[in-house]
Amino acid sequence: MSGPNKTRKGDKPRPELPEALPGPVVDNHCHLDIAMGEWLSVDDALAKATEVNVTRIVQIGCDLRGARWAVETAEKYPQIVAGVAIHPNDAPRLADKGELEAAWAEIEDLARNPVVRAVGETGLDYFRTGVEGRPIQQESFKRHIAMAKELDKTLVIHDRDSHDDVLAILEEVGFPERWVMHCFSGDASFARRCLDKGAYLSFAGPVTFKANDDLREALVLAPLDRILVETDAPYLTPLPHRGRPNASYLIPLTVRFMAQTRGEDLAEVCAAIDQNTNAAFGGSW
Repeated sequence: MSGPNKTRKGDKPRPELPEALPGPVVDNHCHLDIAMGEWLSVDDALAKATEVNVTRIVQIGCDLRGARWAVETAEKYPQIVAGVAIHPNDAPRLADKGELEAAWAEIEDLARNPVVRAVGETGLDYFRTGVEGRPIQQESFKRHIAMAKELDKTLVIHDRDSHDDVLAILEEVGFPERWVMHCFSGDASFARRCLDKGAYLSFAGPVTFKANDDLREALVLAPLDRILVETDAPYLTPLPHRGRPNASYLIPLTVRFMAQTRGEDLAEVCAAIDQNTNAAFGGSW
């Protein structure tokens, strides 16, 4: 197994393992190939996660190297399935170099592998890409939507400062059978609009951040059978460890917070998230 795709500087120690959950859940969005500080190997990441009842992972590859790595890793580890795509921020850069068509073709080829359950993360990001890059992002998003529908894969959507355009494009080209709003970042109104079109809403560490009341309102609004949980590791570590490296073994912090916020039994929330993940990603693995 090759090493991580990217390394980010960081000298903060990894948090300790939290108390295990009462039932298994899935981290439905993780970047095991990206290191923040010292890389946590796949074997170690899985061992730590299993210890706290996070038993399965969806590994997301969002550039060509990451997508290849995701497929390679999912072929080796039965606890892992893959998602592959060109990240919206990478699409304009590849277009500038004349490499986007070839990248789309390789992603489609990788997506045909049965270990790939998702096309994503794709979508729109108006925070990191300027106005000049938006037409390419939108075209790339449409290509990924078509790919997901053709191959019967789940569409995993990255949406940053682009709520209205994400839904407008989905309305224009048609919604896939299964789609996930990765690291949901909207308010209750946007959540309702997504849910009305069949979305699963995936919540990550930011739902625990003190300023995110709108996000918590969306969490409470969502039906129990439409919520998922993720890390987006190594990013978006939940409180009380915000700013330190994230990993799947920290999912219990987010799930406990979600259950408490919703006023629901923790074991019931775990069971629902596990079942929802199976439904969202085309069955168990």
